[in-house]
Amino acid sequence: MAQTPREIVTAALRFEVPERLPRDLWTLPWANQHHPETVAEMHRRFPSDFAGPPGVYRPSSRVQGEAHTPGLFVDDWGCTFVNIQAGVIGEVRDPLVTDIAELSMVAPPYETLPEDLDAARDTINRFCADSDHYVRAGCCARPWERYQFLRGTMNAMMDIMQPEGDVTDLLNTIHQYYLTELEFWASTDVDAIMFMDDWGAQHQLLIPPVVWRDMFQPLYRDYCDLAHTHGKAAFMHSDGHITEIYEGLIEVGVDALNSQLFCMDMADLARRAKGQITFWGEIDRQHVLTSPDPEEGRRAVRKVAEQLYDPRGGVIAQFEFGAAAEPATAVAIFEEWERVDTEARDLARV
Repeated sequence: MAQTPREIVTAALRFEVPERLPRDLWTLPWANQHHPETVAEMHRRFPSDFAGPPGVYRPSSRVQGEAHTPGLFVDDWGCTFVNIQAGVIGEVRDPLVTDIAELSMVAPPYETLPEDLDAARDTINRFCADSDHYVRAGCCARPWERYQFLRGTMNAMMDIMQPEGDVTDLLNTIHQYYLTELEFWASTDVDAIMFMDDWGAQHQLLIPPVVWRDMFQPLYRDYCDLAHTHGKAAFMHSDGHITEIYEGLIEVGVDALNSQLFCMDMADLARRAKGQITFWGEIDRQHVLTSPDPEEGRRAVRKVAEQLYDPRGGVIAQFEFGAAAEPATAVAIFEEWERVDTEARDLARV
């Protein structure tokens, strides 16, 4: 009997030889606005093995505007984003907390969490029971990025280099909210929880690794422990050059990591992490996906496969179809992953 999408992803995470490579296409609103036919074609030819649960949160009175529309957008924490391009999210220009001592300005959006937890849990559990797809939780903890949204990037960088009491208090306020949110999702029948923080610049980590280990690694350990205690997998996303923390994320229990592989030395990543974590994508958004030559996409897939692919598991074919991506190249990427996977499995049967 053929494996279901849920079984395929689970087997890949456990290195138990999925019958094919799992797939996960991320589409920004920009792609749906500019290339709706290609997006529809890709969903038809290469359907994702993942699904998201129905919304069960309460609306926030603080939210104003729309995140992917030009203009101002205020999120459920009260942070204001300025957006100049349709289809992508904007940036925080004026931080909410200009003085680190003004922690009274910070009010995590507990009011948006489900009022009736049992009813919300039942809604999600029924969705999971009716779906054969791998279901990720409908939330995404992001403690470092939320800290930056509240304080501004420059202030945040200075704060964590000399973390006094107010700094750790603010970070703990953020972390406790995310733990509460994730505890709800861990109590449901979803297959995985997810969290994220972008930790890399183009060529190096944003902060000294020792600071990351002291301040942030324990937070991710809490999220992973929570997931695993409830039988869930822990998925994480982090952009930039993050080679120096890959092993730290494996240590705390991250099961699948979405990272910008093309910012890093993939041979080095393979030595550090192959067989210990699932590489959840991706393909270079800056140079490959924006190329009008589909062969660039095919070569990129082969480059990843040469270092990281294993038919036993540990890889998810994933990329983001976002701003300026070329549709023909996007299609070629999934075509090539299918070819790589088929070739490897045919060879294994010889």
